[in-house]
Amino acid sequence: MRLAISVLLAAALAATACARPEDTEPPVARPAVVLSRPDAAVGSPIDMTYRFVVGGNAPAFAEDYWVFVHFVDADGELMWTDDHRPPTPTRQWKPGSTIDYARTMFIPKFPYTGETRVEIGLFSPETGSRLPLEGQNEGMRSYRVAVFNLRLQSDNVFVVFNNGWHETEVADETTGLEWQWTRRDATLSFRNPKRDAVFFLQLDQPVNAFAEPQKVEVRIGPAPIDSFTLPVGIRELRRVPVTADQFGAAETVEMTIAVDRTFVPGSVPALRSTDPRELGVRVFRAFVQPK
Repeated sequence: MRLAISVLLAAALAATACARPEDTEPPVARPAVVLSRPDAAVGSPIDMTYRFVVGGNAPAFAEDYWVFVHFVDADGELMWTDDHRPPTPTRQWKPGSTIDYARTMFIPKFPYTGETRVEIGLFSPETGSRLPLEGQNEGMRSYRVAVFNLRLQSDNVFVVFNNGWHETEVADETTGLEWQWTRRDATLSFRNPKRDAVFFLQLDQPVNAFAEPQKVEVRIGPAPIDSFTLPVGIRELRRVPVTADQFGAAETVEMTIAVDRTFVPGSVPALRSTDPRELGVRVFRAFVQPK
């Protein structure tokens, strides 16, 4: 009898220890995410529209919190993340206000297909503490906001990085973020979709190595299809409409990304680097989406 009572007491204490007192705190906002499509292929872009409706009685935010975004498989395992700073800092969020913004995310090359759950929340970049929100709490103040189906590439046009590229670099396993540096000219090739398409190019220049922003040109053969300047420290996503005529009649399209100037990290004193590579721009994604 004493053993049974001890077991019951231990179970009660364990339940109390596992309880989440934060779940009883009033939510500061109601989050929502709308996806541009119900399914997405590995490597493809998906547009995500975020909304936070701040509670009418929400207290002032003590700091500028970040949004964490977790992509979870059918077994509840975290696959990758897209944590980010919201465009409007949380200290500017007012009670009763609605915060809307959009982001485009590329599905990482992840070995999984099937239902993918999107969970989000607000966290302090200083302490890691999370705020209570209104919604389906999956635990630890991580709130389910959307579901989509992740599938293999099928209709998509596979892009090959040919000449003028350095080896792939990876940020870490949780973000799924990877990139390749170009040299002065870097070429891509892909099967000709033979119809109008959109070329997505995500890139940045993280190093302040020039007196003026770099100029970038994208060409198919000798013909430019896009040109722009790239400010330092801003990751840019270019959506370039390309017509079937611009792709030409050949079975394979060769595209060039060219910059007007390059740098060697080992020659930039502020970097304190011995890297001897000639670097142009850092490319995260190059993707062709037929219309």
